[in-house]
Amino acid sequence: MHTRRLVTIVLLGGCLWLVVAQTGFAQAPTFAQDQPEATKLDIKEMIQAGGYVGYIILALSVAMIALIFEHLISIRHATLMPHGLAEEAHRLVGLQQYAQAEQQCKLQPSFLGYVISAGLAEVEMGYSAVEKAVEDASMEQAARLFRKIEYLSVIGTLAPMLGLLGTVWGMILAFMEFETKANPQVSELAPGIYRALVTTLLGLSVAVPALAAFAIFRNRVDELVAESTLMAEHVFTKYKRTVAQRRQQKKKAVEPASQTATSQPAVTQPSAKAPTPSPPTTGSSEEPTSS
Repeated sequence: MHTRRLVTIVLLGGCLWLVVAQTGFAQAPTFAQDQPEATKLDIKEMIQAGGYVGYIILALSVAMIALIFEHLISIRHATLMPHGLAEEAHRLVGLQQYAQAEQQCKLQPSFLGYVISAGLAEVEMGYSAVEKAVEDASMEQAARLFRKIEYLSVIGTLAPMLGLLGTVWGMILAFMEFETKANPQVSELAPGIYRALVTTLLGLSVAVPALAAFAIFRNRVDELVAESTLMAEHVFTKYKRTVAQRRQQKKKAVEPASQTATSQPAVTQPSAKAPTPSPPTTGSSEEPTSS
């Protein structure tokens, strides 16, 4: 499903690029009515003049348009945060129906659903574990989105470099005319220089919209990620309140027991003394009387 959608987006992007390029570069702005027809710019001739480097830049432009269309579809408020998911999860968490809340998140796979599911997996460990899981899941999904739009920045960096490469190579070929001719005319050098500069024009025409789109999508990702994280934390507000109440109840139950234990005086039992031995009694010795 995703592959078919991507192929469709690539084809539509390529067709759109060709239409825009044909209308934008078909004719140069004329400042005089008698301007010769040879000065008009034709997109087909420009691509052919660009050579292999021009075709590579053209492929990058098609990829750029496809990525822009894909990001416009996938990086949206309705896609990252489905309508009603946060409210339903908040209600189920308040009723302590954690399994049903996790099932609801699986039915609507999205950025918000993944973050809420990560928090629900740690409900047995307390609110601090839930909060940490939500933050980690949000950072993970945000990094995935940033890696996704990073390709636009790569295209915006590579396109002008390839254009410069083609220009340098074309200038080298143009000035090689001095080897075969002692004094070449300017008209003989002009076609080579024109073809050399075409690749720079193509590269810049791809780099400018690519970098602009990257900046727009980066700001959109920052905004949606922050909003999704706050919404996921709001889902667990009743759970946080319940955990706090349980702690207070345990604390109140422990305090009376500790107070009664400290209020009772310690009963000291008398130590058993060892009986003192009585001194031995010496009886009077009777001497036998002689009869």
